[in-house]
Amino acid sequence: MKNQHKNIIKYNSLVTREQRFIQNNHKSVVLWFTGLSGSGKSTLAFSVEEQLHQLGCRTVVLDGDNIRHGLCTDLGFSNDDRKENIRRIGEISKLFIENGVITLVAFISPFEADRDKVRHLILSSDFFEIHVDCPVAVCEKRDTKGFYKRARAGEIDNFTGISSIYEPPKNPEITVNTDLLTPEESVDLIMQMIMKQDILDKINKKNS
Repeated sequence: MKNQHKNIIKYNSLVTREQRFIQNNHKSVVLWFTGLSGSGKSTLAFSVEEQLHQLGCRTVVLDGDNIRHGLCTDLGFSNDDRKENIRRIGEISKLFIENGVITLVAFISPFEADRDKVRHLILSSDFFEIHVDCPVAVCEKRDTKGFYKRARAGEIDNFTGISSIYEPPKNPEITVNTDLLTPEESVDLIMQMIMKQDILDKINKKNS
């Protein structure tokens, strides 16, 4: 989105992103968890964050429900509001990684075009899309809050997977099938993906 205000000047930090890499001993990237409600996005994001924290990484989790309690309280669940929700999170994610923080984002983010916009906003090499794949039927069984039941009864409008579409990633960096794997196995799979990249290269060399 182009800034409409001509009298706003952008200031750049005197500390570069590369200097933050050196100080932190790791690169900063976005780990974007996308999937249906109840698929396990938040559980995995917070568990992976714990693993990274134990390795000495600087991290933050941006969780969809938590964000809607603050930054995005003004947004509903229409298609336009969902797009704006993801745009805001994309911009926040960019700020975090520019400041050296590994940013874990757990949002349904149902539309492929919106996720692609974030990928290009951040730079594709810094964006890792994690498809938390789980059938709707399994998500419904896990739904202790009864959202799916209410959505099927027409009590909740624009509910992803029921009355609103979800567009699965076509080429995610990794797909985690949480209906087939335990939470521990899912976290291990994601950590293996992270370790294969050069994100934690300096930490790995330090510990070797």
